[in-house]
Amino acid sequence: MSKKTITKKSSFVILLTIFCSLFSGCFSISSSPTANDNRAAGNVSTRYEKAEIVGAIKTDEITESSGIAASKCQPDVFWTHNDSDGGTFIFAVNSKGEKLGTWEVGNSRNTDWEDIAALRNADGECFLYIGDIGDNRRAREFLAVFRVPEPTISATGKTSNEKTPLYAESIEQIRFRYPDGSHDAETLLAHPQTGDLYILTKRLRGAASVFKLSKNYTPKRINPLEKIADFSVPAVPNGFLTGGDISPDGRRVVLCDYFSAYEIVLPEAAKNFDNIWREKPLIVELGEREQGEAVCYAADGAAIYATSENANSPIIKVRRK
Repeated sequence: MSKKTITKKSSFVILLTIFCSLFSGCFSISSSPTANDNRAAGNVSTRYEKAEIVGAIKTDEITESSGIAASKCQPDVFWTHNDSDGGTFIFAVNSKGEKLGTWEVGNSRNTDWEDIAALRNADGECFLYIGDIGDNRRAREFLAVFRVPEPTISATGKTSNEKTPLYAESIEQIRFRYPDGSHDAETLLAHPQTGDLYILTKRLRGAASVFKLSKNYTPKRINPLEKIADFSVPAVPNGFLTGGDISPDGRRVVLCDYFSAYEIVLPEAAKNFDNIWREKPLIVELGEREQGEAVCYAADGAAIYATSENANSPIIKVRRK
């Protein structure tokens, strides 16, 4: 565990203690299904089976899996990355946690990489979006998402320690700025049909903010984000979001904090995806997690996968009924 991770966890515990002391009736966040009163109030999803551990990340290169995304072009391939201490590398693993390869993202900087999203466009091309969106001190002038063509897995990558370079000319830096000041964020979503990007802030007190960047962004300028909603999950804190994903059909969103996942579903009659933020989120139990910052849908949307930020992280799978 890095010094940064220890600091993050310690700060969170201290601030949560202060928060709870100020507000009566506050309960602690817990991975125990019986510890959080919200879990007994009709807030738990019935759409999923019990969580199971299906593997563990088996390479010492990945010490803080801060984001995860399922490939839409290659079967049983998941992409992840380390937090800001981990360099500009992305890693491919399968659902058992076996390493499939390591790539270095050229012409980029890992100031604070916090999430990753995978997208297949209308032409069948697959891309990864890496969110350099963390800002613990809320001091960054602008933030960025790196758009990278998805690397092709080869048989040699499983055993090799070689880091394959992704050249600068193939990488696009999407810079942006919030319309209302600085925010810390760890959740990046890419809509599979529209190509729009969504960033959800991470707040210890109050609801998270949902910001949108249209796919018609301008690559060589700092793009303004549009705030479209405030969003809360049934937990305390209610806006402390650390990862997320949009389902392949574009009708569901899964989000997580350190311990649980939460899903919202777009009503059948709704045509505008942005209406999804009005819906009630339901808890999806993930079992025990030390510090969960990564969650995604399977490539077919039939399950949810999650990892943790420690070395040899378990890979958690929750099957949809």
